[in-house]
This record gives sequence, structure tokens and C-alpha cells, in this order.
Amino acid sequence: METAKVETINKPSEPFCSGVLRALGDFTGDMRPWGDWVKRQIWGIRLIDYILRGVAQVMFVNNSLSGLLILGGLFLQNPWWALNGLLGTTISTVSAIALRQNRDAVSAGLHGYNGTLVGILMSVFSAKGDWYLWLFVPNVFLCTLCPVVSSALSAITSKWDVPIFTLPFNILICLHIAATGATHPFFSQVDFQPKTRLHVNESESLNLSQVFLSVPVGVGQVFGCDNPWTGGVILLALLLCSPTICFHAILGSAAGLCTAFFCAYASSATSKLMSVLSLPACTWPFCLSTLIFLLLSSERPALRRLPLAAVSYPEENRRYLRRLKAWGKAQSSIQEAAEGVKVDSHQI
Repeated sequence: METAKVETINKPSEPFCSGVLRALGDFTGDMRPWGDWVKRQIWGIRLIDYILRGVAQVMFVNNSLSGLLILGGLFLQNPWWALNGLLGTTISTVSAIALRQNRDAVSAGLHGYNGTLVGILMSVFSAKGDWYLWLFVPNVFLCTLCPVVSSALSAITSKWDVPIFTLPFNILICLHIAATGATHPFFSQVDFQPKTRLHVNESESLNLSQVFLSVPVGVGQVFGCDNPWTGGVILLALLLCSPTICFHAILGSAAGLCTAFFCAYASSATSKLMSVLSLPACTWPFCLSTLIFLLLSSERPALRRLPLAAVSYPEENRRYLRRLKAWGKAQSSIQEAAEGVKVDSHQI
């Protein structure tokens, strides 16, 4: 008995750094341990988790802590915009629950992010300014319709196994702006003038600091925000969930400064076309560009996309592909062994 006690005492304890890293690991990725704990809690706690994940899903992140950071960044930009975004996420999520949408999709925030964008951009485009409380009326109405439009579009896009992205947001916000316009007595919008040329001010030149700050600003523009601190907080939220997503967000924002990729062409063309109708481009260029490349058919393994049901954050996607490749090799080995046994039996 004494020997056992001595061995227990002398057994080296787990390094502190390893314990900290393991604890932090529970809050990265999709926070699966946290999600399992939330499932056993009361409905109010589960709803808060769904809402925060919905905010984060605007950036393709299924992480409630990332959603909390992004929400903080939005309040840093403009509390009125953030409040409308939070309201939109809540209404859209509750509406999806009431309509008995897929519970896994609801818990992952997939029925909340379109409501986030509808709420924020409705307040951004409103000509009534901040704290116009009547704006809650169309916000609640349109965000209630978000899961309806999402479900209808999913019935179409599921045939090709592609996501709906932010198409419900684009449809609903354009319907609202087209119906109200710049002269509506209660819900007037900012006037979108047709674009005939790019705005260039030859008297000003970009300096290094402007170029540097344009990267977080570009990330923040996903939410309609132009505060570099808001963009920085959003990047931190992405880094917490997935360094790969964070890196590609920085790369995509920086690429817009110096190149003319397909999305840049689509963005410029869509912006000009929509401005003729006095409508914003919203995220139509992103949706159209991404769907075109996702529907691309190719025999190259690097260009093949994952099944939609298997998509998670990038690091988990890579692990899934490694497991799939290992399983494929094992199946090939079994098949070769079976064929060898058949050949031997025929020889006998």
C-alpha cells in the first residue's frame, strides 16, 4: 500500500502548458465539447448558443465564442446596427424552430446568419439614421421569412449538393429596398445612384497605412462595417475557430487590392447593374461566383468538393479527407487480396 502511494506521489503530473492547450482546444473549431454540454441545458441557454453560432456563420464559422467576439466587434462599429443584427438572428432562429426546420442545422446557426445580415444591412441602408425604432417592424417581418426562403432554396440547391449561402438575405433585402425606395414616408432608403464610372480622386494617393488598414476593413465589409478595429476583432474570431479561414479571409481581402479575379469582375458588373435599379449589390457577386466554381466538374482530386453533409471547418475537412483516403487504400488492399485468392483457387 505504501509503495503504491509513493508511486502515485512520484508520478509526473501533466505539464501546465499541455493542460492549458487542451482546455483552449475545447473552444476552437466547432466547439464540439461545448455543444454537447449545451444540448443538456435548458432551452434558453441552447437558444443563446444557436444565436451566437448564427452570427458566426456569416463568416462560415460554427463557433459560439467566435460569434460573441464578432457581435462585440459589431457593437464597436455601431450599437444600433449590432442590435438590429442580433434581433434579426434571434427572430430568424426562433422562426426556424417554430417551422420545425432541421434541428442540427438550427443548432449550428445555419438558420440565423441570413437574419443577421438582413438586420444589419437594413439599418445600414435606412435613410432614417440610427435609433429609428420603427425599423424593428420590417426587420422582424423579413427575418421571420428567412427560414421560409432558405428552405425553399435548399429544395433546389440540394439537387446539386451546394449550399444556399446568403441568397435568402440578398432576395429579402432587395425586395425591401425595391418596395420602399428613397421616398417612403416611414422606411425610406439611401438613394442608390447608377454608377457610370469608378470613383477616383487623383488628388489623393494611398499611403502604406491605408493599404494596411484596408485588409481588416475589407473583412468587416462583409457586415457592412468600415471600422478597421471591427475587422480586426472579426479576424480574431476567425483565428479562434480556424487559422485556415482567418488566413484565407486576409488573403481574399488583400487580393482585392491588387488583382482582378473573377469575383472582382462579377462584383463590379453586379454593382453597376444593380445600381441602375437603385439596389445595392449586397453579396450577389459572392454567391454567383462561388456557386459557379462549386458546380465546376473536374477529374482533378484537388478540384473535387466535399459532400455538403461532411463539410466542417477546414482543419476537420482535411482530417476527413485523410480518413477517406486511408479507407480507400484499405478497400483497395482488401479487393486485391480477394482477387489474389480467386486466382489461387482457379489454379488449384
